[in-house]
Amino acid sequence: MVQLDDLDRAILRLLKDDARLTISEIAEKLKRPESTIHFRIKKLQERGVIDRYTIILGRDLQPRALAVIYIQAETPIIEDFLERYVRHIMKTLSMLPNVLAVARSGRDGVVALIGEDTPEKLERFVDETIRVLPSLHRVEVIPIDEFGKGNGLVGFLVGV
Repeated sequence: MVQLDDLDRAILRLLKDDARLTISEIAEKLKRPESTIHFRIKKLQERGVIDRYTIILGRDLQPRALAVIYIQAETPIIEDFLERYVRHIMKTLSMLPNVLAVARSGRDGVVALIGEDTPEKLERFVDETIRVLPSLHRVEVIPIDEFGKGNGLVGFLVGV
C-alpha cells in the first residue's frame, strides 16, 4: 500500500475536485512553493498514485434511470464451460453502450451497472437484452434512486 502524507492527500483532493488546476493554483491554495507541488505531483505519477487525468461528463449526458443488475449463470453439465460462459457474458455486456460497468461476482455471477433515459427503457433493455441471454439461473434488477456517495461515478463511466 502506498503511503501518502498530508500534502500528497491535499494535492489529490484538489486535483480530484478539478484536474484542470495548474501547479501555480495548487501551490497558492496550499501555500507551498510551486517547485514543491511540481515535485510531489511528479512523484505521485511515478508511483502510480495518479494514473491519468480525465473528465466527468455533465448531467445532460448521463442516464436518468440507473440499476445494478446481478446475473447468475446456470452451471452447465460440463462445469469447465462455466468459466468461459461467465467471461462471455461479461464481454457481451461490456460492448453495450448503456452498460456502464461490468464485474464478476463469485464463480458464476456477473454484476453490471446500467443506465437509460427512463425507467421504462431500462426495464425494456433488461428484458430484451439481458434476460434473453441463454443459460441464466437468475437475473436481479436493483434500481438506484439516489447516491449517498459517488455521484460522479456515473459521469465518469458513461460513454460518448
